[in-house]
Amino acid sequence: MTFLRQPTRAGVRDAAEKIARILPPTPLYLHEINGVAVAFKAESLQPIGAFKIRGAWHRLTALDEDARQRGVVAFSSGNHAQGVAWAARRLGIAATIVMPADAPRAKLSATLALGAEVVRYDRATESREGIAARLAEARGATLVPSFDDPWIIEGQGSAGIEAAAQMAASGLGVPTRVVVPCGGGGLAAGLALALKDSAVTVVEPEGWDDMRRSLEASWIEPVGDNPPPTACDALQTQRVSPLTFDVLSRRDATGVAVSEAETAAAQRWAAAQLRLVIEPGGAVALAAVLAGKVTAEPGLLVILSGGNVDIDAYARAIG
Repeated sequence: MTFLRQPTRAGVRDAAEKIARILPPTPLYLHEINGVAVAFKAESLQPIGAFKIRGAWHRLTALDEDARQRGVVAFSSGNHAQGVAWAARRLGIAATIVMPADAPRAKLSATLALGAEVVRYDRATESREGIAARLAEARGATLVPSFDDPWIIEGQGSAGIEAAAQMAASGLGVPTRVVVPCGGGGLAAGLALALKDSAVTVVEPEGWDDMRRSLEASWIEPVGDNPPPTACDALQTQRVSPLTFDVLSRRDATGVAVSEAETAAAQRWAAAQLRLVIEPGGAVALAAVLAGKVTAEPGLLVILSGGNVDIDAYARAIG
């Protein structure tokens, strides 16, 4: 994909201002881990249950009137789908979302309820990017990727602008490190732009930790053949983009991977200690801290990126 520009910190600040005009900041929770006060940014409490509303709003509000009339096409397992559908409905834009056939029922139902058209595909045999690109070309619509887009990255980074202000107001000072779930890296890259003085650690499920391996290798490494099953449907990205990788690489970001058991334990901890429902993909950053893979230290900021759970799977995870 050819980009007209690169994402910038100025763009993140612009996105934060736009989002502040329509949505209140998501809460920042404080809780001690190993005697250290850790800050948790509850993006799970967004109107659509995930941070993706930020990038979708920043991207769709940047479209001119002609582009809005021709509609948008996106691809997503559910959270970006809901973000685009929410923004599109508010702006009066027709939205079509390409979703995997095995997308969680709750995410599919929520996307349809927001008025989007949904096109299903087989995650194992079909390319969502290819399907979406063909639909966008045929309809003259704007393609809205889930992470491979400068507006999307900037919009997601607005969470960092909010969190930094909230931490300062709580007497915690500036974030020294931000720990963030990573699929394609849009949220992580946006936070890296927003929090220029904070170390960045991305967290992925074991076997899907292509960003971690890419950062260590200094070039993009795709997910290997036959990756293991994971409950983290939101983080099943086969290959990160040069756009997100470049931002994180230039910031010397690091990465860790967590197991399915560690993720489920984090979901249970969030329910018990923070009274928050967090989906598996939204809990991996917390899982890394609880498992000791990221040290609890003063100024630590942990992103709880989403809370859209399949209720039966969630009951098994926390039971």
